[in-house]
Amino acid sequence: MENYNKIVDGWFSEICPMWPGVALSIKIKEVLYSKRSKFQQIDLYQTSNFGKMLVLDGIIQLTEPDEFAYHEMLAHVPMFAHPNPENILVVGGGDGGVLREVGRHECVKHIDFCEIDEEVIKVAKEFLPDIACGFDDPRVDIHIGDGNSFVHAQKNKYDVVIVDSSDPIGPGENLFERPFYEGLKAALRPNGIIATQGESFFLHKDCVINLVKITRELFPVQAYSYILVPTYPGGHIGVCLGSLGPELKKPNRTIPDDFQNQLKYYNSDMHKSSFVLPQFTKKMFKGI
Repeated sequence: MENYNKIVDGWFSEICPMWPGVALSIKIKEVLYSKRSKFQQIDLYQTSNFGKMLVLDGIIQLTEPDEFAYHEMLAHVPMFAHPNPENILVVGGGDGGVLREVGRHECVKHIDFCEIDEEVIKVAKEFLPDIACGFDDPRVDIHIGDGNSFVHAQKNKYDVVIVDSSDPIGPGENLFERPFYEGLKAALRPNGIIATQGESFFLHKDCVINLVKITRELFPVQAYSYILVPTYPGGHIGVCLGSLGPELKKPNRTIPDDFQNQLKYYNSDMHKSSFVLPQFTKKMFKGI
């Protein structure tokens, strides 16, 4: 797709082949950054009503007013489902939001972070410091490279692996295929948990069904959660989870009051309710 950063009459519109016939438009006040990296087009906008907005290859990654919903749930659902997560891997998410949330857990001893595009990290640090603050955590080791290759080089190492991927087009395509999930499973320690960006059950049915099928075949415990995010197409996004033991649909640790007071979206009720799926989605998953 060309003209990723084209603004028409002051409006940016996300138009992607993954959801033909649908566009999400946001009014732009100023273009703060626009450059093509080795891997993708990176745009950072000041919007009129949604603060700063990060866009990769024409696809909205986050806006400041609602980024907390996605980052908190993608991180804390698997983290609190695990009884004692000490060693963590985060793949993708160059904005640092998942790192910020994982870092809130005092039980964590070490976090490996793998991102293919170093330029996204640089842009986030410059323009989105409240999100990119996750990179300042001394427990974080940053690895610049392909997430698929990195995962396959790790064996029996992590308690939780979180994959904050872009859509299955461009540099993130192989992160939605079975060999990658086989690598994720092999990278886990006993009782390990994975959580991956799981697309929309309204807009990307085939992709979601494929992810659920893969994780059901590979993991003894599997579940699919979803998050309300107003500036994502359809207003929501899914999380596909697999576990080598722990129950996924409820927290396995108590959430301390001081921890809970830092959050805006995640709590124990949201954890449990995020797995309550619409009837048509249950039918989609039946018999997979």
